[in-house]
Amino acid sequence: MTPAQQQLIDTLRASHGERSVLTDEADVAPWLTDWRGRWKGASPAILQPDSTEGVAAAIRLAREFGVPLVPQGGNTSMVGGATPSADGFALILSLRRMNRIRSIDHDAQRCIAEAGVILQALHEAVAEDGMRFPLTLGAKGSATVGGLVSTNAGGTQVLRFGPMRGLVDGLEAVLPDGSIHDGLAGLKKDNRGPSLDQLLIGAEGTLGVVTAARLRLVPAIHSRAVAWLGLQSPQAALDVLRALERSTDRIEGFEILPQDSLDAAIAHLPGARPPLGSVHPWHALVEATASSPEQEAPEALLSRHLTRLIGRGLIADAVISANESQAGDFWRIRDGLSESEKKAFGPATQHDISVPVDLMPGFLEKASAEVERAFPGVSASGFGHLGDGNIHFHVRAMGRGGEDWLEREGEAVSRTVNDLVTAAEGSISAEHGIGQMKRDELARLSPQRVAALKAIKAGLDPHGLMNPGKLV
Repeated sequence: MTPAQQQLIDTLRASHGERSVLTDEADVAPWLTDWRGRWKGASPAILQPDSTEGVAAAIRLAREFGVPLVPQGGNTSMVGGATPSADGFALILSLRRMNRIRSIDHDAQRCIAEAGVILQALHEAVAEDGMRFPLTLGAKGSATVGGLVSTNAGGTQVLRFGPMRGLVDGLEAVLPDGSIHDGLAGLKKDNRGPSLDQLLIGAEGTLGVVTAARLRLVPAIHSRAVAWLGLQSPQAALDVLRALERSTDRIEGFEILPQDSLDAAIAHLPGARPPLGSVHPWHALVEATASSPEQEAPEALLSRHLTRLIGRGLIADAVISANESQAGDFWRIRDGLSESEKKAFGPATQHDISVPVDLMPGFLEKASAEVERAFPGVSASGFGHLGDGNIHFHVRAMGRGGEDWLEREGEAVSRTVNDLVTAAEGSISAEHGIGQMKRDELARLSPQRVAALKAIKAGLDPHGLMNPGKLV
Protein backbone atom coordinates (compact mmCIF):
# COMPACT_ATOMS: atom_id res chain seq x y z
CA MET A 1 0.00 0.00 0.00
CA THR A 2 1.37 3.41 -0.95
CA PRO A 3 1.59 6.25 1.60
CA ALA A 4 -1.06 8.19 -0.33
CA GLN A 5 -3.44 5.23 -0.26
CA GLN A 6 -2.88 4.81 3.49
CA GLN A 7 -3.54 8.50 4.13
CA LEU A 8 -6.79 8.34 2.15
CA ILE A 9 -7.94 5.23 4.00
CA ASP A 10 -7.09 6.58 7.44
CA THR A 11 -8.85 9.88 6.76
CA LEU A 12 -11.98 8.21 5.36
CA ARG A 13 -12.20 5.80 8.28
CA ALA A 14 -11.86 8.67 10.75
CA SER A 15 -14.73 10.58 9.15
CA HIS A 16 -17.04 7.78 8.00
CA GLY A 17 -16.28 4.79 10.23
CA GLU A 18 -14.43 1.49 9.99
CA ARG A 19 -17.02 -0.06 7.65
CA SER A 20 -16.27 2.54 5.00
CA VAL A 21 -13.08 0.69 3.99
CA LEU A 22 -12.17 -2.99 3.54
CA THR A 23 -8.49 -3.93 3.64
CA ASP A 24 -8.53 -7.62 4.55
CA GLU A 25 -7.15 -9.60 1.60
CA ALA A 26 -9.93 -12.19 1.86
CA ASP A 27 -12.56 -9.46 1.53
CA VAL A 28 -10.83 -7.69 -1.34
CA ALA A 29 -9.72 -10.69 -3.43
CA PRO A 30 -13.13 -11.67 -4.91
CA TRP A 31 -13.47 -8.22 -6.46
CA LEU A 32 -10.10 -8.15 -8.22
CA THR A 33 -11.09 -10.47 -11.06
CA ASP A 34 -13.81 -9.88 -13.64
CA TRP A 35 -16.64 -12.38 -13.65
CA ARG A 36 -15.47 -13.99 -16.90
CA GLY A 37 -12.04 -14.59 -15.37
CA ARG A 38 -10.21 -12.77 -18.16
CA TRP A 39 -8.76 -9.85 -16.19
CA LYS A 40 -6.97 -10.00 -12.84
CA GLY A 41 -6.13 -6.79 -11.02
CA ALA A 42 -4.63 -5.70 -7.74
CA SER A 43 -5.77 -3.26 -5.07
CA PRO A 44 -5.03 -2.98 -1.35
CA ALA A 45 -8.50 -1.83 -0.37
CA ILE A 46 -12.16 -1.32 -1.22
CA LEU A 47 -13.82 1.93 -0.28
CA GLN A 48 -17.50 1.27 0.43
CA PRO A 49 -19.43 4.40 1.41
CA ASP A 50 -23.12 4.05 2.19
CA SER A 51 -24.25 7.53 1.15
CA THR A 52 -23.79 10.08 -1.60
CA GLU A 53 -21.93 12.29 0.85
CA GLY A 54 -19.63 9.35 1.61
CA VAL A 55 -18.91 8.87 -2.09
CA ALA A 56 -18.18 12.57 -2.43
CA ALA A 57 -15.80 12.42 0.54
CA ALA A 58 -13.95 9.46 -0.98
CA ILE A 59 -13.58 11.19 -4.34
CA ARG A 60 -12.40 14.44 -2.78
CA LEU A 61 -9.75 12.53 -0.82
CA ALA A 62 -8.71 10.64 -3.95
CA ARG A 63 -8.17 13.94 -5.68
CA GLU A 64 -6.30 15.39 -2.70
CA PHE A 65 -3.92 12.45 -2.43
CA GLY A 66 -3.73 11.60 -6.14
CA VAL A 67 -5.14 8.09 -5.80
CA PRO A 68 -6.99 6.54 -8.79
CA LEU A 69 -10.41 4.99 -8.16
CA VAL A 70 -12.19 2.13 -9.96
CA PRO A 71 -15.98 2.36 -9.44
CA GLN A 72 -17.61 -1.04 -9.06
CA GLY A 73 -21.14 -2.35 -8.66
CA GLY A 74 -21.93 -6.01 -9.20
CA ASN A 75 -18.66 -6.59 -11.10
CA THR A 76 -20.55 -8.12 -14.03
CA SER A 77 -18.72 -6.23 -16.78
CA MET A 78 -18.16 -8.30 -19.92
CA VAL A 79 -15.21 -6.13 -21.00
CA GLY A 80 -13.13 -5.71 -17.84
CA GLY A 81 -14.66 -2.33 -17.13
CA ALA A 82 -14.72 -2.68 -13.32
CA THR A 83 -11.40 -4.47 -12.77
CA PRO A 84 -8.45 -2.49 -11.37
CA SER A 85 -5.08 -2.61 -13.12
CA ALA A 86 -2.42 -5.07 -11.98
CA ASP A 87 -0.11 -2.33 -10.63
CA GLY A 88 -2.21 -1.90 -7.46
CA PHE A 89 -2.20 1.91 -7.67
CA ALA A 90 -6.00 2.22 -7.74
CA LEU A 91 -8.50 1.63 -4.97
CA ILE A 92 -11.88 0.07 -5.69
CA LEU A 93 -14.85 2.33 -4.98
CA SER A 94 -17.75 -0.02 -4.31
CA LEU A 95 -21.33 1.25 -4.49
CA ARG A 96 -22.83 -1.96 -3.11
CA ARG A 97 -23.76 -0.46 0.27
CA MET A 98 -25.81 2.22 -1.49
CA ASN A 99 -28.65 -0.21 -2.06
CA ARG A 100 -31.80 1.66 -1.10
CA ILE A 101 -34.85 2.28 -3.25
CA ARG A 102 -35.64 5.80 -2.13
CA SER A 103 -39.10 6.08 -3.62
CA ILE A 104 -41.65 4.46 -5.93
CA ASP A 105 -44.25 6.80 -7.43
CA HIS A 106 -47.08 4.75 -8.94
CA ASP A 107 -48.91 7.71 -10.44
CA ALA A 108 -45.81 9.17 -12.10
CA GLN A 109 -44.53 5.67 -13.01
CA ARG A 110 -41.09 6.52 -11.67
CA CYS A 111 -38.76 5.29 -8.96
CA ILE A 112 -35.50 6.52 -7.49
CA ALA A 113 -32.97 3.76 -6.86
CA GLU A 114 -29.45 4.05 -5.52
CA ALA A 115 -26.51 2.79 -7.53
CA GLY A 116 -26.01 -0.40 -5.53
CA VAL A 117 -29.56 -1.70 -5.98
CA ILE A 118 -29.43 -5.09 -7.70
CA LEU A 119 -31.61 -5.29 -10.80
CA GLN A 120 -33.58 -8.30 -9.59
CA ALA A 121 -34.30 -6.55 -6.28
CA LEU A 122 -35.57 -3.55 -8.23
CA HIS A 123 -37.84 -5.80 -10.30
CA GLU A 124 -39.28 -7.35 -7.14
CA ALA A 125 -39.77 -4.06 -5.33
CA VAL A 126 -41.69 -2.30 -8.09
CA ALA A 127 -43.70 -5.46 -8.82
CA GLU A 128 -45.22 -5.16 -5.35
CA ASP A 129 -46.65 -1.85 -6.51
CA GLY A 130 -48.04 -3.27 -9.74
CA MET A 131 -45.21 -1.86 -11.87
CA ARG A 132 -42.12 -3.13 -13.64
CA PHE A 133 -38.79 -1.79 -14.73
CA PRO A 134 -38.60 -2.91 -18.39
CA LEU A 135 -34.97 -3.96 -18.63
CA THR A 136 -33.69 -7.42 -17.92
CA LEU A 137 -30.58 -9.44 -18.68
CA GLY A 138 -28.81 -12.61 -17.67
CA ALA A 139 -26.88 -10.98 -14.82
CA LYS A 140 -29.99 -9.50 -13.17
CA GLY A 141 -29.15 -11.26 -9.91
CA SER A 142 -25.89 -9.35 -9.50
CA ALA A 143 -25.87 -6.36 -11.90
CA THR A 144 -26.56 -3.04 -10.17
CA VAL A 145 -28.37 0.12 -11.20
CA GLY A 146 -25.17 2.17 -11.22
CA GLY A 147 -23.42 -0.31 -13.48
CA LEU A 148 -26.42 -0.51 -15.80
CA VAL A 149 -26.45 3.26 -16.14
CA SER A 150 -22.68 3.53 -16.56
CA THR A 151 -22.65 0.99 -19.39
CA ASN A 152 -25.98 1.98 -20.98
CA ALA A 153 -27.09 -1.63 -20.61
CA GLY A 154 -29.49 -3.20 -23.08
CA GLY A 155 -31.12 -6.62 -22.87
CA THR A 156 -34.09 -8.28 -24.51
CA GLN A 157 -36.71 -5.50 -24.16
CA VAL A 158 -34.84 -2.73 -25.97
CA LEU A 159 -37.07 -3.21 -29.00
CA ARG A 160 -40.02 -1.61 -27.20
CA PHE A 161 -38.49 0.41 -24.37
CA GLY A 162 -34.97 1.27 -25.44
CA PRO A 163 -31.67 0.75 -23.56
CA MET A 164 -30.85 2.22 -20.17
CA ARG A 165 -30.35 5.65 -21.75
CA GLY A 166 -34.06 5.74 -22.60
CA LEU A 167 -35.16 4.60 -19.14
CA VAL A 168 -33.26 7.16 -17.07
CA ASP A 169 -35.21 10.30 -16.15
CA GLY A 170 -32.45 11.87 -14.09
CA LEU A 171 -29.24 11.11 -12.21
CA GLU A 172 -27.48 11.91 -9.01
CA ALA A 173 -23.71 11.59 -9.34
CA VAL A 174 -20.43 12.68 -7.82
CA LEU A 175 -18.13 14.39 -10.31
CA PRO A 176 -14.32 13.99 -10.28
CA ASP A 177 -13.83 17.14 -8.19
CA GLY A 178 -16.07 15.72 -5.46
CA SER A 179 -19.04 17.95 -6.22
CA ILE A 180 -22.52 16.43 -6.31
CA HIS A 181 -24.66 16.67 -9.43
CA ASP A 182 -28.34 16.38 -8.49
CA GLY A 183 -30.51 15.74 -11.53
CA LEU A 184 -33.18 13.62 -9.85
CA ALA A 185 -35.98 16.15 -10.33
CA GLY A 186 -36.76 14.63 -13.72
CA LEU A 187 -37.43 17.88 -15.56
CA LYS A 188 -39.08 17.32 -18.92
CA LYS A 189 -37.60 20.56 -20.23
CA ASP A 190 -34.16 21.76 -19.22
CA ASN A 191 -32.09 23.77 -21.68
CA ARG A 192 -29.15 24.69 -19.47
CA GLY A 193 -26.72 23.34 -22.03
CA PRO A 194 -25.86 19.68 -22.78
CA SER A 195 -27.31 17.09 -20.42
CA LEU A 196 -24.87 16.00 -17.71
CA ASP A 197 -27.13 13.01 -17.07
CA GLN A 198 -26.80 11.77 -20.63
CA LEU A 199 -23.06 12.44 -20.60
CA LEU A 200 -22.65 10.13 -17.61
CA ILE A 201 -24.76 7.34 -19.10
CA GLY A 202 -22.41 4.94 -20.86
CA ALA A 203 -19.28 6.73 -19.60
CA GLU A 204 -18.22 3.63 -17.61
CA GLY A 205 -17.32 5.63 -14.51
CA THR A 206 -14.64 7.65 -16.29
CA LEU A 207 -16.43 11.01 -15.86
CA GLY A 208 -17.94 10.57 -12.41
CA VAL A 209 -19.72 8.09 -10.18
CA VAL A 210 -23.48 7.57 -10.44
CA THR A 211 -25.01 7.34 -6.97
CA ALA A 212 -28.74 7.21 -7.78
CA ALA A 213 -31.08 7.22 -10.75
CA ARG A 214 -34.66 8.29 -11.38
CA LEU A 215 -36.02 5.48 -13.55
CA ARG A 216 -39.07 5.08 -15.73
CA LEU A 217 -41.51 2.31 -14.89
CA VAL A 218 -44.35 0.72 -16.86
CA PRO A 219 -47.41 -1.28 -15.77
CA ALA A 220 -46.76 -4.86 -14.76
CA ILE A 221 -47.35 -7.56 -17.34
CA HIS A 222 -50.82 -9.09 -17.03
CA SER A 223 -50.06 -11.85 -19.52
CA ARG A 224 -47.60 -12.74 -22.24
CA ALA A 225 -47.16 -15.20 -25.07
CA VAL A 226 -44.04 -16.26 -26.93
CA ALA A 227 -43.97 -17.54 -30.49
CA TRP A 228 -41.22 -19.59 -32.10
CA LEU A 229 -40.88 -19.09 -35.85
CA GLY A 230 -39.09 -21.11 -38.52
CA LEU A 231 -37.64 -18.89 -41.25
CA GLN A 232 -35.64 -19.13 -44.44
CA SER A 233 -33.28 -16.22 -43.87
CA PRO A 234 -32.42 -13.20 -41.72
CA GLN A 235 -34.14 -11.04 -44.33
CA ALA A 236 -37.36 -12.99 -43.80
CA ALA A 237 -36.97 -12.36 -40.06
CA LEU A 238 -36.62 -8.63 -40.67
CA ASP A 239 -39.64 -8.62 -42.97
CA VAL A 240 -41.68 -10.31 -40.22
CA LEU A 241 -40.44 -7.81 -37.65
CA ARG A 242 -41.33 -4.81 -39.82
CA ALA A 243 -44.77 -6.23 -40.53
CA LEU A 244 -45.42 -6.73 -36.82
CA GLU A 245 -44.17 -3.23 -35.99
CA ARG A 246 -46.63 -1.76 -38.48
CA SER A 247 -49.49 -3.72 -36.93
CA THR A 248 -48.99 -3.52 -33.17
CA ASP A 249 -46.98 -1.80 -30.46
CA ARG A 250 -47.09 -4.77 -28.10
CA ILE A 251 -44.07 -6.74 -29.33
CA GLU A 252 -41.40 -6.59 -26.61
CA GLY A 253 -38.85 -9.07 -27.87
CA PHE A 254 -37.67 -10.26 -31.25
CA GLU A 255 -34.63 -12.54 -31.20
CA ILE A 256 -33.12 -14.50 -34.10
CA LEU A 257 -30.78 -17.49 -34.18
CA PRO A 258 -29.50 -19.91 -36.82
CA GLN A 259 -30.24 -23.64 -36.84
CA ASP A 260 -26.76 -24.65 -35.68
CA SER A 261 -27.10 -22.51 -32.55
CA LEU A 262 -30.47 -24.13 -31.85
CA ASP A 263 -28.94 -27.58 -32.34
CA ALA A 264 -26.25 -26.76 -29.78
CA ALA A 265 -28.87 -25.64 -27.25
CA ILE A 266 -31.01 -28.74 -27.74
CA ALA A 267 -27.96 -30.97 -27.30
CA HIS A 268 -26.55 -29.29 -24.21
CA LEU A 269 -29.37 -27.64 -22.26
CA PRO A 270 -31.01 -30.09 -19.84
CA GLY A 271 -34.60 -30.78 -20.83
CA ALA A 272 -34.49 -28.62 -23.97
CA ARG A 273 -36.60 -29.77 -26.91
CA PRO A 274 -36.93 -28.43 -30.46
CA PRO A 275 -39.81 -25.93 -30.47
CA LEU A 276 -40.79 -26.92 -34.01
CA GLY A 277 -41.14 -30.31 -35.63
CA SER A 278 -39.08 -29.29 -38.65
CA VAL A 279 -35.62 -27.88 -39.38
CA HIS A 280 -35.20 -24.35 -40.72
CA PRO A 281 -32.12 -22.29 -41.61
CA TRP A 282 -33.13 -19.54 -39.18
CA HIS A 283 -35.46 -19.11 -36.23
CA ALA A 284 -37.05 -16.20 -34.38
CA LEU A 285 -38.46 -15.87 -30.90
CA VAL A 286 -41.20 -13.25 -30.57
CA GLU A 287 -42.78 -12.05 -27.32
CA ALA A 288 -46.02 -10.09 -27.02
CA THR A 289 -47.52 -8.81 -23.77
CA ALA A 290 -50.70 -7.36 -22.31
CA SER A 291 -50.78 -4.99 -19.34
CA SER A 292 -54.46 -5.48 -18.55
CA PRO A 293 -57.24 -8.04 -19.11
CA GLU A 294 -59.02 -5.52 -21.36
CA GLN A 295 -56.31 -5.83 -24.00
CA GLU A 296 -56.43 -8.57 -26.60
CA ALA A 297 -54.76 -11.67 -25.20
CA PRO A 298 -51.15 -11.91 -26.40
CA GLU A 299 -51.61 -15.41 -27.81
CA ALA A 300 -54.62 -14.22 -29.83
CA LEU A 301 -52.72 -11.18 -31.05
CA LEU A 302 -49.76 -13.30 -32.17
CA SER A 303 -52.00 -15.90 -33.78
CA ARG A 304 -53.84 -13.27 -35.76
CA HIS A 305 -50.75 -11.55 -37.09
CA LEU A 306 -48.59 -14.62 -37.63
CA THR A 307 -51.33 -16.45 -39.54
CA ARG A 308 -51.42 -13.56 -41.98
CA LEU A 309 -47.61 -13.62 -42.38
CA ILE A 310 -47.60 -17.37 -42.91
CA GLY A 311 -50.12 -16.82 -45.67
CA ARG A 312 -47.75 -14.32 -47.27
CA GLY A 313 -44.95 -16.90 -47.22
CA LEU A 314 -42.74 -14.97 -44.78
CA ILE A 315 -42.91 -17.66 -42.09
CA ALA A 316 -42.34 -21.34 -42.82
CA ASP A 317 -43.65 -22.67 -39.51
CA ALA A 318 -44.66 -21.31 -36.11
CA VAL A 319 -45.82 -22.35 -32.67
CA ILE A 320 -47.21 -20.13 -29.89
CA SER A 321 -46.57 -20.98 -26.25
CA ALA A 322 -49.54 -22.73 -24.72
CA ASN A 323 -48.74 -21.51 -21.19
CA GLU A 324 -46.18 -19.62 -19.12
CA SER A 325 -44.08 -22.74 -18.64
CA GLN A 326 -43.64 -23.22 -22.38
CA ALA A 327 -42.91 -19.51 -22.84
CA GLY A 328 -40.16 -19.90 -20.24
CA ASP A 329 -38.81 -22.94 -22.07
CA PHE A 330 -38.48 -20.93 -25.29
CA TRP A 331 -36.58 -18.17 -23.48
CA ARG A 332 -34.28 -20.68 -21.74
CA ILE A 333 -33.15 -21.85 -25.16
CA ARG A 334 -32.36 -18.28 -26.18
CA ASP A 335 -30.65 -17.44 -22.90
CA GLY A 336 -28.54 -20.61 -23.01
CA LEU A 337 -27.12 -20.15 -26.50
CA SER A 338 -23.67 -18.84 -25.57
CA GLU A 339 -22.96 -21.56 -23.03
CA SER A 340 -24.39 -24.26 -25.29
CA GLU A 341 -22.27 -23.13 -28.24
CA LYS A 342 -19.17 -23.24 -26.05
CA LYS A 343 -19.90 -26.85 -25.12
CA ALA A 344 -20.80 -27.85 -28.66
CA PHE A 345 -18.17 -26.01 -30.69
CA GLY A 346 -15.32 -25.20 -28.33
CA PRO A 347 -13.46 -21.87 -28.19
CA ALA A 348 -14.86 -18.87 -30.05
CA THR A 349 -14.36 -15.15 -30.34
CA GLN A 350 -17.54 -13.41 -29.22
CA HIS A 351 -18.49 -10.00 -30.52
CA ASP A 352 -21.21 -7.75 -29.09
CA ILE A 353 -21.87 -5.64 -32.19
CA SER A 354 -24.58 -3.57 -33.80
CA VAL A 355 -25.30 -2.30 -37.29
CA PRO A 356 -28.33 -0.43 -38.66
CA VAL A 357 -31.31 -2.75 -38.34
CA ASP A 358 -32.12 -2.77 -42.05
CA LEU A 359 -28.53 -3.78 -42.87
CA MET A 360 -28.34 -6.62 -40.37
CA PRO A 361 -29.55 -9.47 -42.66
CA GLY A 362 -26.99 -8.63 -45.32
CA PHE A 363 -24.28 -8.11 -42.72
CA LEU A 364 -24.86 -11.53 -41.14
CA GLU A 365 -24.46 -13.29 -44.44
CA LYS A 366 -21.55 -11.17 -45.73
CA ALA A 367 -19.59 -11.12 -42.48
CA SER A 368 -19.95 -14.87 -41.95
CA ALA A 369 -18.75 -15.60 -45.47
CA GLU A 370 -15.80 -13.18 -45.31
CA VAL A 371 -14.59 -14.37 -41.92
CA GLU A 372 -14.82 -18.03 -42.96
CA ARG A 373 -12.91 -17.20 -46.14
CA ALA A 374 -10.20 -15.32 -44.24
CA PHE A 375 -9.79 -18.09 -41.64
CA PRO A 376 -10.52 -21.43 -43.37
CA GLY A 377 -12.02 -24.00 -41.04
CA VAL A 378 -13.82 -21.63 -38.68
CA SER A 379 -17.58 -21.29 -38.45
CA ALA A 380 -19.16 -17.85 -38.03
CA SER A 381 -22.74 -16.86 -37.26
CA GLY A 382 -24.75 -14.52 -35.08
CA PHE A 383 -27.81 -14.50 -32.86
CA GLY A 384 -29.60 -11.97 -30.74
CA HIS A 385 -31.66 -8.81 -30.78
CA LEU A 386 -32.56 -8.21 -34.41
CA GLY A 387 -35.09 -5.54 -33.44
CA ASP A 388 -32.38 -3.15 -32.24
CA GLY A 389 -29.62 -4.25 -34.61
CA ASN A 390 -27.57 -5.92 -31.85
CA ILE A 391 -26.19 -9.33 -32.69
CA HIS A 392 -23.79 -11.53 -30.75
CA PHE A 393 -21.48 -12.59 -33.56
CA HIS A 394 -19.44 -15.69 -32.75
CA VAL A 395 -16.49 -17.09 -34.69
CA ARG A 396 -15.80 -20.67 -33.61
CA ALA A 397 -12.43 -22.39 -34.04
CA MET A 398 -13.98 -25.72 -35.10
CA GLY A 399 -11.28 -27.68 -36.94
CA ARG A 400 -8.82 -24.80 -37.08
CA GLY A 401 -7.40 -25.19 -33.59
CA GLY A 402 -7.77 -26.29 -29.99
CA GLU A 403 -7.85 -24.39 -26.72
CA ASP A 404 -4.84 -22.27 -27.74
CA TRP A 405 -6.66 -20.92 -30.80
CA LEU A 406 -7.90 -17.79 -29.05
CA GLU A 407 -4.35 -16.84 -28.07
CA ARG A 408 -2.99 -17.52 -31.55
CA GLU A 409 -5.69 -16.02 -33.75
CA GLY A 410 -8.35 -14.43 -31.57
CA GLU A 411 -7.06 -10.89 -31.98
CA ALA A 412 -6.76 -11.18 -35.76
CA VAL A 413 -10.25 -12.63 -36.02
CA SER A 414 -11.74 -9.86 -33.88
CA ARG A 415 -9.98 -7.18 -35.92
CA THR A 416 -11.50 -8.65 -39.07
CA VAL A 417 -14.99 -8.69 -37.55
CA ASN A 418 -14.59 -5.15 -36.21
CA ASP A 419 -13.46 -3.89 -39.61
CA LEU A 420 -16.59 -5.38 -41.18
CA VAL A 421 -18.79 -3.80 -38.50
CA THR A 422 -17.19 -0.40 -39.00
CA ALA A 423 -17.58 -0.65 -42.77
CA ALA A 424 -21.29 -1.25 -42.18
CA GLU A 425 -21.48 1.95 -40.08
CA GLY A 426 -21.99 -0.10 -36.94
CA SER A 427 -20.59 -0.23 -33.43
CA ILE A 428 -18.06 -2.68 -31.98
CA SER A 429 -19.92 -2.46 -28.67
CA ALA A 430 -23.69 -2.61 -28.70
CA GLU A 431 -24.48 -3.19 -25.03
CA HIS A 432 -21.43 -4.42 -23.09
CA GLY A 433 -19.33 -1.26 -23.18
CA ILE A 434 -15.67 -0.73 -24.09
CA GLY A 435 -13.89 -1.29 -20.78
CA GLN A 436 -10.30 -2.38 -21.24
CA MET A 437 -11.08 -5.15 -23.70
CA LYS A 438 -12.05 -2.94 -26.65
CA ARG A 439 -10.17 0.22 -25.81
CA ASP A 440 -7.42 -0.21 -28.40
CA GLU A 441 -9.87 -1.22 -31.11
CA LEU A 442 -12.05 1.81 -30.40
CA ALA A 443 -9.01 4.06 -30.80
CA ARG A 444 -8.02 2.31 -34.04
CA LEU A 445 -11.44 2.42 -35.64
CA SER A 446 -12.92 5.64 -34.25
CA PRO A 447 -10.07 8.12 -33.66
CA GLN A 448 -12.31 11.19 -33.96
CA ARG A 449 -14.75 9.83 -31.39
CA VAL A 450 -11.92 8.95 -29.02
CA ALA A 451 -10.38 12.41 -29.42
CA ALA A 452 -13.69 13.99 -28.41
CA LEU A 453 -14.08 11.63 -25.45
CA LYS A 454 -10.55 12.39 -24.29
CA ALA A 455 -11.27 16.12 -24.44
CA ILE A 456 -14.37 15.68 -22.27
CA LYS A 457 -12.41 13.44 -19.90
CA ALA A 458 -9.61 16.00 -19.59
CA GLY A 459 -12.10 18.74 -18.80
CA LEU A 460 -13.92 16.84 -16.04
CA ASP A 461 -11.10 14.62 -14.76
CA PRO A 462 -7.84 16.46 -15.52
CA HIS A 463 -5.82 14.20 -13.22
CA GLY A 464 -7.15 10.99 -14.82
CA LEU A 465 -8.18 9.43 -11.52
CA MET A 466 -11.60 8.06 -12.50
CA ASN A 467 -11.48 4.45 -13.71
CA PRO A 468 -8.13 4.82 -15.49
CA GLY A 469 -7.41 2.54 -18.44
CA LYS A 470 -11.06 2.12 -19.40
CA LEU A 471 -12.92 3.45 -22.45
CA VAL A 472 -10.27 6.03 -23.50
